[in-house]
Amino acid sequence: VQLQASGGGLVQTGGSLRLSCAASGRPESPRVLGWFRQAPGKEREFVGAVTRSGRSTYYGDSVKGRFIISRDINGNTVYLQMNSLKPEDTAVYYCGATSRYDLYDRLNAYEYWGQGTQVTVSS
Repeated sequence: VQLQASGGGLVQTGGSLRLSCAASGRPESPRVLGWFRQAPGKEREFVGAVTRSGRSTYYGDSVKGRFIISRDINGNTVYLQMNSLKPEDTAVYYCGATSRYDLYDRLNAYEYWGQGTQVTVSS
């Protein structure tokens, strides 16, 4: 599976950004697509995940109520709508794919990763 992320950038506090990640390379879309982020000097942190059907979504505590994760109808693209952004959201955001429905928030459960995309929120 190849994952191609896009959509990062610079935004002011309170603004919004939408990240996209397109999966390719397999006839069937990944069971779970997720986003993690990593700020300088910190460990990679779970942000959100969505199942293939799009019906089940999961969020990290720090983004609940502000971020929305979704997948397109074919299941091959995952989106992360980020609203009410804060400076602490500044990080490199990575999309990943896993076959494990039950380990959607576990970094080491993800078998495939895209390149990161930088999100910077200015105060």
